[in-house]
Amino acid sequence: MNTNTIFINRLTTPLGSMFIYATDKGICLLEFEDKQLLDKEFDNLKKSRKADIISGENEHIKQAEKEIKEYFGGKRKTFDVKLDIITGTDFQLSVWKSLQDIDYGTTTTYQKQAEKINKPKAIRAMASANGNNRISIIIPCHRVIGKNGQMTGYSGGIERKKWLIAHERNDVNPQLRLL
Repeated sequence: MNTNTIFINRLTTPLGSMFIYATDKGICLLEFEDKQLLDKEFDNLKKSRKADIISGENEHIKQAEKEIKEYFGGKRKTFDVKLDIITGTDFQLSVWKSLQDIDYGTTTTYQKQAEKINKPKAIRAMASANGNNRISIIIPCHRVIGKNGQMTGYSGGIERKKWLIAHERNDVNPQLRLL
């Protein structure tokens, strides 16, 4: 077996199944299993690390599963699990870091996020980097909305984005928990 191993496991959430991937350093991918282009992300991950990807779990997957369950149960607002962000430009890394600073239960705009990282004219680049986030929920890209307050761009689907924001605001219709 290759010494570079990435473990993959499936996680069931109120919004559907997710795939969770982790190296020995932390979570490197968390996506809904029906995400378009997930196979491409899988291949990029494998190539960038020259890694074997095997079914199983490690300490990071176990911790992430526990924390995500607590999040969906309304008992967790921040995540402590270690992350291993494998690929990304310096700009993307700065965007993903800034996303982690958005408080639970709040939303912001792409414009405000661009200003926050001192790139006020990079709104479209901000939105693109936001869309390339590979660690859904833990890096809360769902908290970024359009300037006009509209729900825009979420690779997991706009309905999931709306649900996550409502969940964090403790405003979820109990029937929606059955998704």
